[in-house]
Amino acid sequence: MAAPEEVVSRKSGAAEPPLSGHATPPQVAESDAARQPLDRDIAMAKLEHEKKLSFIKAWEEREKSKVENKAQKRQAKVSSWENSKKASLEAQLKKIQEQLERKKAEYAEKMKNKAAQIHKHAEEKRATVEARKGEELLKASEMAAKYRATGQIPKSGFACFRD
Repeated sequence: MAAPEEVVSRKSGAAEPPLSGHATPPQVAESDAARQPLDRDIAMAKLEHEKKLSFIKAWEEREKSKVENKAQKRQAKVSSWENSKKASLEAQLKKIQEQLERKKAEYAEKMKNKAAQIHKHAEEKRATVEARKGEELLKASEMAAKYRATGQIPKSGFACFRD
């Protein structure tokens, strides 16, 4: 059997001669030759395992990227929907405000027309009052002239001046 120093040096891959100065026995060379395919198989298995892990990691990152992209698209759709609904509401509000402004203008016009009608009626009533006043003044003047001509005293009013 090989000395422990030989095994350690062979595992590390260095080709150092044995410390004891003896030549390597043929059995050790054969076991070393048998180990090489085993080491190669282990290295290949490790490589295959690392390759699988690499593929799995790449797949995972692709899937995560897909999920992120889908989420961003959905967020964009929600934002678009929200913006369109807000725009629709703003358009409705503007339409209602315009209708209210038109109605306000119509009512203001109606109120101005009513005020003009009231003013017209008031002018007519003032004219009627002035006409009636003129008629009554004329009647009073005529009655005063009649009483002067006849010498009679009026029957109503100023009873204190009667004899």
